[in-house]
Amino acid sequence: MVRVEFLGPIGKAPIEVEAKSLKDVAKELQKDPELKKWLEECAVAVNDKLVNTLDIELKSGDKISLLPPVCGG
Repeated sequence: MVRVEFLGPIGKAPIEVEAKSLKDVAKELQKDPELKKWLEECAVAVNDKLVNTLDIELKSGDKISLLPPVCGG
């Protein structure tokens, strides 16, 4: 089981997903119409380290964070 956190304006409570890779997590999140729109816009971190590929193997207890773009001033 991995924990998926949704930061900022996504506004969803964390969930736990059975996944062996980020590809598995992405497939699961695609099922939620509210999340689908965020998936292409968000940066992704695994255990607080930004990643740029879905080809990452996961182990039980890993934390995935979806970080939406933010505006600064």
